[in-house]
Amino acid sequence: MVDAFEQWWDGVELWLAQLAFPFQFALLMCVLLPSCLGLARLIDRVVDNASTRFNPVPKVDRPGDADEPRKVDAGKPS
Repeated sequence: MVDAFEQWWDGVELWLAQLAFPFQFALLMCVLLPSCLGLARLIDRVVDNASTRFNPVPKVDRPGDADEPRKVDAGKPS
């Protein structure tokens, strides 16, 4: 199984190396750019989930939720 994959990979590598540079560049950008973008998004989600899990955001009471009366701004009509 590994030998078959190695032979296939050597064939792909040889084919890519024999292409002209503009085709190599275009093919690389069509494959490498989306895979790097996907990997960056995956890393971002993993780090975001880990940071919220290990450092949760404390709950803050909103002004309308407490028992204190509503404050009115004197400059605006109510």
